[in-house]
Amino acid sequence: MSDILRRGRLSKNPGEEMRAYTSSMEADKWIFEADVYVDMAHTLMLSEQEIISAEDCSKILFGLLQIKEEGMDMLDFSYEDIHISLESRLIDLIGEEAGGRMHSGRSRNDEVATCIRFALRGELLSLLEDLMKLDTTLTTLASEHIHTLMPGFTHLQHAQPTTFAHHLMAHADALERDISRLISAYGRVNICPLGSAAFASTGFPINRYVTAERLGFSGAMTNSMDAVSSRDFLIECAAAFSNTMINLSRMAEELILWSSQEFNFVELDDTYASTSSIMPQKKNPDTAELMRGKSGTVVGAFAALITICKGLPLSYNRDLQEATPHIIKSAHVTDASVRMMTGIMDTLAVNTGIMDAQSVAGFTTATELADTMVRDAGIPFRTAHQIVGTLSRTTTTPTLQEIDSVSSEILGFKLSDKGLTEAAVSGALDPMSNVERRLVVGGPAPIQMRDDLTEKKRRLSALQKQIWDMDLAIERALDNLEEEVKKAI
Repeated sequence: MSDILRRGRLSKNPGEEMRAYTSSMEADKWIFEADVYVDMAHTLMLSEQEIISAEDCSKILFGLLQIKEEGMDMLDFSYEDIHISLESRLIDLIGEEAGGRMHSGRSRNDEVATCIRFALRGELLSLLEDLMKLDTTLTTLASEHIHTLMPGFTHLQHAQPTTFAHHLMAHADALERDISRLISAYGRVNICPLGSAAFASTGFPINRYVTAERLGFSGAMTNSMDAVSSRDFLIECAAAFSNTMINLSRMAEELILWSSQEFNFVELDDTYASTSSIMPQKKNPDTAELMRGKSGTVVGAFAALITICKGLPLSYNRDLQEATPHIIKSAHVTDASVRMMTGIMDTLAVNTGIMDAQSVAGFTTATELADTMVRDAGIPFRTAHQIVGTLSRTTTTPTLQEIDSVSSEILGFKLSDKGLTEAAVSGALDPMSNVERRLVVGGPAPIQMRDDLTEKKRRLSALQKQIWDMDLAIERALDNLEEEVKKAI
């Protein structure tokens, strides 16, 4: 193939070790399709602006379609990147007289920045769809467990009774924020650098707005120097991926704990478990463990990205080539993890009886008992806290008589003389009664949870429409681009 890049200024070709060190071809597989579409849009614009002839435009587009159909395997991997390899292949197919004109009015700097944004927005849309499925799966499972009691935890110690629905929706709401973050980031990814050239734009009378529109971008970046050198959109997405993975890791940690013999709250489906090579009785939550570990991979990619981009002078620097593999890995690991968690939660077996029995273990009703003393006997909460704390040293199911004994020591009078009754104590110690009283917004009361779930489904529906609209806008733009290419040929 033609050596179209080094034949002018440079007199020597790099050795194999140098080629391997500087090549981005492995990561560039990710942007092959993006590069073809970018070349098509740019070529059509060059013809419309009379920078190249209609005949040369037709030849270039014909060659690009052939390259697209052949796939990346037909390209020469000895080149340092996909852009030069693709252009070289085009020149071999149609000749340099036509093929050598395609790169007019642009640089690899704006080309690669455009391709990365093009490919990354596809990853974002895929991840958003998968996150929506996971969030919907959690919401559906929560709807089935509004009355399923379980202990809530702080410091991994039994704290207060709650419901499995309430616990699941805590994770679902965190994931909803992940979805919102990614939608917001998408808006800053989906802007087009093409036409910024090396950094100072170009003297050719190009039309940046038409290429941006044809590629489905929301608009053109306003400063050519910023357009080619900025990778803040990668950092932002990597941060969002890290946030998502941290949320998934927290879920994975609970599944690992809850599926142990000590908890036995849940059992993972066999699909998402493994066994031991030596201990035949074992059923290990390996998928959840790997997810917990892969969160480190994604957070590590984020750390690498911000380190690569730190302290780079404007405008383009070759350091930025090292950023792309990290965002690819980060995106792929996150999306795969989301799909795995959806499968786990969709097939999860819940041991409701054990959860129910454990909902009162460790005196989880203590707070409600103290609150009842405040409401019925009129004492300060801090005093009630002291009385119940004292009782907890010896019992987790105190009687009114035992309460009176302690209150007499602390206050000098019985709480029963101030209006506290056996029925009130019994109600305070009942875990479902505890839950039902928590009717405030965000609380676990079944009535409140039904309202929260209804509102949650409404929000998810609105988010889904946003995602579909984003996806449809790109699909229509690329379909139109392909039709224009066919007409131009």
